[in-house]
Amino acid sequence: MKALLDTSVLVPAFYADHPHHSDSLDLLLRFEKGQACFAAHSFAEVYSTLTGMPPRQRVAGDTALLFLDDVRQRLTPIALDPAEYLETIRAAAAMNLAGGAVYDAVIGRCALKAKAETLEPVS
Repeated sequence: MKALLDTSVLVPAFYADHPHHSDSLDLLLRFEKGQACFAAHSFAEVYSTLTGMPPRQRVAGDTALLFLDDVRQRLTPIALDPAEYLETIRAAAAMNLAGGAVYDAVIGRCALKAKAETLEPVS
């Protein structure tokens, strides 16, 4: 696997007026199926973000699902099994990670599981 794309790429790829839209969309479209992946956990993160935005930017659930279907067609979802989740959380606890950093640890573990060469966030 060449790359894992995370929520910081997927959400801006959706919104044409997002400052990182062009870079994010380029990353999303750059890879062919089997070359890039995303953490299955990002299904929930992206859906939650798109449907939970302020009213002007909020997306209906069915629209968010269409986008997620497209993402799944382009990228390979990587999921952790229950033992891998618990192992990841234990490792996060040992490093005193808290809050959203724990979700980043899950995404990082998915990148390792996929043997991704790079984790592609957009900043």
